[in-house]
Amino acid sequence: MTDLTPTVPTLDDLLKRSSATEAFKNAVRDFAADRQFSEAIAASPGSPPVKVLRAIQQLLDQHAALEVASVHVDGRSGCSDFRGHLDAHLADGTRMKFRFVWDCAWRARQEGWKTFWGDPDQQKAAKVFGYRCFESFEVAG
Repeated sequence: MTDLTPTVPTLDDLLKRSSATEAFKNAVRDFAADRQFSEAIAASPGSPPVKVLRAIQQLLDQHAALEVASVHVDGRSGCSDFRGHLDAHLADGTRMKFRFVWDCAWRARQEGWKTFWGDPDQQKAAKVFGYRCFESFEVAG
């Protein structure tokens, strides 16, 4: 029987591939370990650290060439989702803004995964796909 579980890059893999500054990479490692916000990683009040980390992981995965120096995540968290904007401050002083929707219920529907009661199995999707439950992650105008 073939294992169909998707391969999701680890945070270490993402950081190795990333062109982010070393200071930002260290801040991400610290944030992953202690979930404490810092000058390099900030978020709007009430943003769950685990969901902020997912947004950072998506940024590192989808935009590895960016020399990210810091981020600010302005997000609103629901039961199965986290949506908002991520401002990436780059080493050269420029800024890029991304609009995102992370939604494990959406991912569960995409995979056809349902709970015993017929609802999207969002817990399974979040566990299997982690940060890869983004319905969208795009540069905001």
